[in-house]
Amino acid sequence: MKERSPERWAIDLSLLLNAVKGMNRFPVDIAELALEYSKTRFPDDPILRVAGDDLPGFDGALMKPRGGKPGWGIFYNNTFKSRGRINFTLAHELGHYLLHRKAHPEGFHCSSNDVVRWDSQYGQIEHQANVFAASILMPLDDYRRQIPQHQRVDLDMISACAERYRVSLIAAALRWLGYTTRRAILVCSRDGYILWAKPSESALKSGIFFRTSRGPIEIPGRSHAARPDTLVDGRTGLAHPGGVWFREPVQEMTVFSEQYDFVISLLTLEDRDRYEISDEPLEDSYDRFMSRER
Repeated sequence: MKERSPERWAIDLSLLLNAVKGMNRFPVDIAELALEYSKTRFPDDPILRVAGDDLPGFDGALMKPRGGKPGWGIFYNNTFKSRGRINFTLAHELGHYLLHRKAHPEGFHCSSNDVVRWDSQYGQIEHQANVFAASILMPLDDYRRQIPQHQRVDLDMISACAERYRVSLIAAALRWLGYTTRRAILVCSRDGYILWAKPSESALKSGIFFRTSRGPIEIPGRSHAARPDTLVDGRTGLAHPGGVWFREPVQEMTVFSEQYDFVISLLTLEDRDRYEISDEPLEDSYDRFMSRER
């Protein structure tokens, strides 16, 4: 029998939640879902406990009980204050339980690299767990009702979706970038240098991406991301002329994330009727950074 994909698991569980709780069912209570569904579907190997624990250096874990007893436990790092980060971590570990527990009976300990950067080729197993987490927490049909694919966005709109689904701002922004037809790119930086950047499909096709194969890329000096001490409210957006981030004018919206120690910048550009697509392979710095991390 063919193994279910992460999306298929998420769709099946979403249909179950729709039937039981109705459409006003957000945010998803992952702890309740994990305990109740596993008990019913896998009574010989259920999830027995979902709790916070001391996990230095890790966001979450899927673990077997001591002594070789049947069942599993899902744990998250209880030093985190962000409910969104915890909720996505729990969904990530539930994804491991559904998709990978038979092939990995030793369980999983997952770091921020595994959980935060879910829209990458960071690693096939971690990628699958994150695709499941994003799909169960932020179903595309509901997300598109909140923000249609052609609509202009700002960080307040993305933040409202993050609150609705109880996920981090990064997770909500990456989910939006995955379906929008607008040209936009999410840039995460630290200490004045880009860690990774993820464009929407239309942005990538029009040459809006960052290539790090030739070395680190410094944040533009005139960007808000490079000037955190300015009094400008970066969430509402700064209009930059061409030559700051790209050759084209850019609207930059920036927040400084303490929970991940990132500077998060969402850059949006005007739509184009035609794109001048380069013949050379396009690899944005998000995928390049993840390849280097592997």
